Amino acid sequence: MVGLGGGNALGNGHFENWGDSGLADNSQQTDTSTDVDTDDKNQYIRVPSGAVTVVDSVDQSSARPGDQKTLRRLAQNREAARKSRLRKKAYVQQLETSRLRLTQLEDELKRARQQGLYMSAGICGDQTHPTGLNVAMAFDMDYARWLEEHQRLVNELRSVMNSHLGDAELRVLVDGIMSHYDEIFRLKGVAAKSDVFHMLSGMWKTPAERCFMWLGGFRSSELLKILGNQLEPLTDQQLMGICNLQQSSQQAEDALSQGMEALQQSLVETLSSNSLGPTGSGNVADYMGHMAIAMGKLSTLENFLYQADLLRQQTLQQLHRILTTRQAARALLVISDYMSRLRALSSLWLARPKN
Repeated sequence: MVGLGGGNALGNGHFENWGDSGLADNSQQTDTSTDVDTDDKNQYIRVPSGAVTVVDSVDQSSARPGDQKTLRRLAQNREAARKSRLRKKAYVQQLETSRLRLTQLEDELKRARQQGLYMSAGICGDQTHPTGLNVAMAFDMDYARWLEEHQRLVNELRSVMNSHLGDAELRVLVDGIMSHYDEIFRLKGVAAKSDVFHMLSGMWKTPAERCFMWLGGFRSSELLKILGNQLEPLTDQQLMGICNLQQSSQQAEDALSQGMEALQQSLVETLSSNSLGPTGSGNVADYMGHMAIAMGKLSTLENFLYQADLLRQQTLQQLHRILTTRQAARALLVISDYMSRLRALSSLWLARPKN
């Protein structure tokens, strides 16, 4: 058998030069690539002289100790690569299965909501006095339609932005998206009258969105921070306007948050009053009186949600007035992209492998 340093062939006598095959990279290091399929009958060894020496599997027993060590190392590398590919393939298949299952669950949930709405409609007759559950389901469906239409408007706006059309076309689309935001605030206001807890909990949004929710929606001040580095160069007057808008939004949010904390503390004091006594003590009149007081305090939640949505709506309107048409279009795209990424994050989280 000829040593590795030579250019002669081993085993079956075949010889292939790196330069002729187009596979060489002129490296002087030993190649331990793991891309060789385990079903191959021949094994390839790169040698310093630039040649590939082919060793027939039946002749491996006659190789020198150093050659056998190299062959064992290559065999181990191939086996490790094979197992790695199998693990990767299994992981990809698991991700695909999780994605399909998530899609199936979303479809089932949508059908269940529709069936629940129809069943409630049958029970309530003419729907003159809809139940809170029915209103929540109806809002969830309205929001899904609103979100679909919103995405369509955003895609159209993005297309116009990329085509470099004039500001006249952009202005029409920007105004359309602004009006569309007004619609969701109106829908939330109607639904809050029947089920304010559903609106405040954000169950109509994805888990990641709910993680960042404040009083049933986004924080205006945080939204302005996101936009800070995303808009086109701003004039000093625009920078001052956005800075003032952010400060006023923060102050309004702090006031509403303090109001909510005061309401919660007041409810705790009312429900934990010693004069209530246990429900079976017989003092029903006192018990009902305190519960009526608590109910009256809870009724203010609807006003907190209304004030928070009004702040969000006014922030968008003020921002629209501060920016140029093209800047406003860019701002709407940034806001939409941020919300879309939160929804995508939720989907990825739900579809993650749970080992």
